[in-house]
Amino acid sequence: MTRVPVRKILCLLPLLILGVVAVRHRSVLAEGFGHLRGAEWPWLLAAAAATCLTWVAAAFTRQGAVVERLPKRRLLATQFAAGAANHLLPTGLGASAVNLRFMTVCGVPLARSSAALALYLLAESVGRLGLLTALLLAFPHALRVGTLLPHAAFGPLLWGVGGVVVVAVGVLALVRRLRAAVFSFLRTALGEARSVHTRPSRAFALWGGSLAFPALQAAGLAAVGQALGLPVPPTHIALAYLAATVAVALVPTPGGLGSVEAALIVALVAAGGPVALATAVVLAYRIITVWLPLLPGALTLGALVRLKVI
Repeated sequence: MTRVPVRKILCLLPLLILGVVAVRHRSVLAEGFGHLRGAEWPWLLAAAAATCLTWVAAAFTRQGAVVERLPKRRLLATQFAAGAANHLLPTGLGASAVNLRFMTVCGVPLARSSAALALYLLAESVGRLGLLTALLLAFPHALRVGTLLPHAAFGPLLWGVGGVVVVAVGVLALVRRLRAAVFSFLRTALGEARSVHTRPSRAFALWGGSLAFPALQAAGLAAVGQALGLPVPPTHIALAYLAATVAVALVPTPGGLGSVEAALIVALVAAGGPVALATAVVLAYRIITVWLPLLPGALTLGALVRLKVI
């Protein structure tokens, strides 16, 4: 009986998905590279450096979310590979799956690995929302909020959120096994969070990384804006980035492809940028942060699978 080479197939799968995604977005790629040719290269290099540092910040945050010491080089390589996986699967599932597998391979039990993953997601969300709130307080008139979210949309949005909460509470109340599983997970997660915060180095890595990660992403967009001459202050560009990414956080598209671009363009226009130039900035930014690292990230992902790191 012929044995199916599952691991070899898993090694090649990221490249196959990458090819499909690249073909589907070939017009965006061509236009984005066209804008990069006329940009100021020092600022583009600054954007690339900020992008590279996001993987370091993610590694710090991942380490801060778990008590055990994780191997540094493999942790950093995993964040690079997770970035590629995140752009190939919907709603952050790729990065979560890669990091969950990495922690379990490193000997962290599955329940505690899941709790560490939840703690990471919570810290990253708090860091992003905290930066957004701080910038909104510092620059209250930087964005024309009405152009980002019309007043007529507030009602349906609140009703939608309320409906999701009511359904979730109802399901938990009616399904005993699910309720028991959720409470067990919450106990594990709270225990893991307490353990992490008893170690100052872990707490610093967790919250420092969770603040640095979105700040570096926003700095990358601001650098691309400077490279293409976008007439918007860098702090306002950073605010626009944070507002746009928070707005599309629940959109289930691979790596936010399509939804993030649209939200960023709208946010930059709301910050005072011309539509055509804002579009050029967003396309160039996504080329640097998504498309250029995607192939080496997919290759790294395949190598980590082959080496049984994940």
